[in-house]
Amino acid sequence: MARFYLTTAIDYANGDPHLGHALEKIGADVIARYRRLCGDDVHLLIGMDEHGQKVQQTAAKEGVAPQAFTDQIAERFKGTWAKLDVSYDQFIRTTEAHHKAGVAALIRRIAEHSPDDFYERSYKGMYCVGCEAFKQDADIVDGKCVLHPTRVMEEVEERNWFFRLSKYQGFLQELLASNPSFCEPESRRNEILGLLAQGLEDISASRARLDWAVPFPLALSNGETQGTYVWFDALPNYLTATGFPDAGYETRWPADLHIIGKDITRFHVVIWPAMLKAAGLPLPKQVWAHGFVQLGGERFSKSAGVKLDLHEAIDRYGADAFRYVLLREVPFDGDGNFSWERFEERYTSDLANAFGNLASRAMAMVEKYCDGVVPASTRPEVEAGDDEDIAAYHAAMHGENGWLLHDGITAVYRMTSRANEYTAATVPWGVAKDPARRAELEQILASLIRRIARQTVLLAPFMPTKTQQVWAQLGGQGAVADQRFDALDTLDVTGWRVTKGDPLFPRPQP
Repeated sequence: MARFYLTTAIDYANGDPHLGHALEKIGADVIARYRRLCGDDVHLLIGMDEHGQKVQQTAAKEGVAPQAFTDQIAERFKGTWAKLDVSYDQFIRTTEAHHKAGVAALIRRIAEHSPDDFYERSYKGMYCVGCEAFKQDADIVDGKCVLHPTRVMEEVEERNWFFRLSKYQGFLQELLASNPSFCEPESRRNEILGLLAQGLEDISASRARLDWAVPFPLALSNGETQGTYVWFDALPNYLTATGFPDAGYETRWPADLHIIGKDITRFHVVIWPAMLKAAGLPLPKQVWAHGFVQLGGERFSKSAGVKLDLHEAIDRYGADAFRYVLLREVPFDGDGNFSWERFEERYTSDLANAFGNLASRAMAMVEKYCDGVVPASTRPEVEAGDDEDIAAYHAAMHGENGWLLHDGITAVYRMTSRANEYTAATVPWGVAKDPARRAELEQILASLIRRIARQTVLLAPFMPTKTQQVWAQLGGQGAVADQRFDALDTLDVTGWRVTKGDPLFPRPQP
């Protein structure tokens, strides 16, 4: 059984989860569930990034201690992921004792393995608390960070430990040239190559006067101890979650896939590989940077007031419909827009009218004409088109061509449309009127149930609850999540007892 370790960006603990967080977690969950259906031993890691100046400031504004503040935020995030049926295997928090010990161990290992990579330096620059990063002139417009235009930047001057990132420019350029799939999609890789071409600057690894942080394990020459720069604390979570530095962490490390937002690509494709190289540790196999979800063309932003109540969005049609429509509408390799008008159109066309109606009609006919038992029948040639779409589904979902989840859904939708067209063309309710055409009727109904069963397995990563409901109504044995893709081609629905229930996706009321 192949191991598959994937992670998402750990979410910064200074507010509630929003639609952008949801896109990433749902996408990662779909990949995790897909790989389980492939038979892989999957481990999905998500969590919270709880240190840093921004968290400290936000907690102070609310009049609570940072730990109490992050405890509340973490529970709200966990509640949201439970509501969205995100099947994570581990939820890491950077305030955990083991993570803090792991960060210190990694920093010490870098210092031992590459003794010249940490050095002391006084520094003066413009710092964006929103990004928790020093910004270059190209990232500043009208005195504001381009990513956080509502925040006032701070001019910071202090003496810190610095990490010799510039040393790894050639290594990183060679990495992306020899292994292009390390950073995908291609547009994000090209951005990093452009950044590298401009030359890398060394970065601060510690911060003075930062109490809410992992203590940096190396003291300055004057004896001062500082807090670990938040990215040197956050990025190692993927490693510390495996148990590092304790024995046995190598059974899961390196990660197969880091799923992140495009705004933090440079941290994961430049700083993180350089840190690991400096420590003499294996690199993750791939970083996938998805785009942003926009509301009316504007990026979701708490500070800018562009937001949508995530729980309201989930409750409108349920978690499964929300998961499906979000990944159908927003390409996982680029930016996409969210609107209620488009959401309702997609819900009605794909789920209520197409898949839901197909399943309901087919089961109703099996109940009416076959006493609820799926008849034995040969497979009609028209099903060959489904085989092509199943191949396209796997090509979009398996990762070799990128993680194109939207294309995976589209391939299943084509199968649903074809089955509906088949129903309309064969008119089984008309065939049923002629006893001499009994064999033809049985072939039609068996084909429809087989097709719906296969679609149900393919849609299971996207809609885990609804597909289990369909699977049970079809008479499938066990859980749909326990099925395996390699058995789909020989799936035999003969003798299954269907039980048509309530509509799967009730049409929205005007």
